[in-house]
Amino acid sequence: GGVNLEDISSPRCFEIENRLVDELDIPVFHDDQHGTAIVVLAALHNACRLTGRQIEDLKAVMVGAGAAGVAVAKILMHSGVTSIIACDRFGAIHDEREDYAEGRMNEPKRWLADHTNATGRAGTPAEVLEGSDLFIGLSGPGIITAKDLERMNPDPFVFAMANPTPEVSPEEAAPHVRVMATGRSDYPNQINNVLAFPGIFRGALDVRAPKITEEMKIAAARGIAEVVSDEELSEDYIVPSVFNREVSPCVARAVAEEAERSGIARGAAALAPIA
Repeated sequence: GGVNLEDISSPRCFEIENRLVDELDIPVFHDDQHGTAIVVLAALHNACRLTGRQIEDLKAVMVGAGAAGVAVAKILMHSGVTSIIACDRFGAIHDEREDYAEGRMNEPKRWLADHTNATGRAGTPAEVLEGSDLFIGLSGPGIITAKDLERMNPDPFVFAMANPTPEVSPEEAAPHVRVMATGRSDYPNQINNVLAFPGIFRGALDVRAPKITEEMKIAAARGIAEVVSDEELSEDYIVPSVFNREVSPCVARAVAEEAERSGIARGAAALAPIA
């Protein structure tokens, strides 16, 4: 009925997914890319809801230019974020970098160089944090320090998702951030792919969608975010627990409705909806 891809390294994952999407008429979904991106967007929706901000106004810095990095950048751009600076271990990615000019930059990073960092800012991740509202870590431990977060705008959002050790210690970051999220289950606001892909496939299968579009992914993020009620929403609860049984049905409904709205649904599936 569908294909869920997992644990394929970048940049091979892009070619493999693209070829499968082109050649099959069933949904294909690379969880490491799109599952991560969807839950990041869900968390961001609720962080903005909590603080009264608009997602379009945020300035984002992202560290990690692999599979998840490209997917996160794409879904944020589709959702209205216009200012994203992506970084790798050499610093900010832009089209004036030496490895870009010499053709040594791989395709995912070239895409980021072509589509993000419009002002061509250069520098280390810590340096380009100046004036930003959102940090997204998809890399490794100790990329930035808590002191670096002081360069960000007031009440920033920090999603440090490296496992098992985040890019910055949540305990040390706490005095400098408004909302903190990680990839770990022992801290609040765990950004975990399992919130996304079961409901996405359920919704796609229910309406026999031949593919999972960017709009369906955005709908899935909205479905996850809506599970957190206004009464529950807080700095320590912007994404629902992975054990929350409401998540998958809510995501499935949002995905199915978007598929029907966009005209790619092929009818009701033989499988019954989740009770």
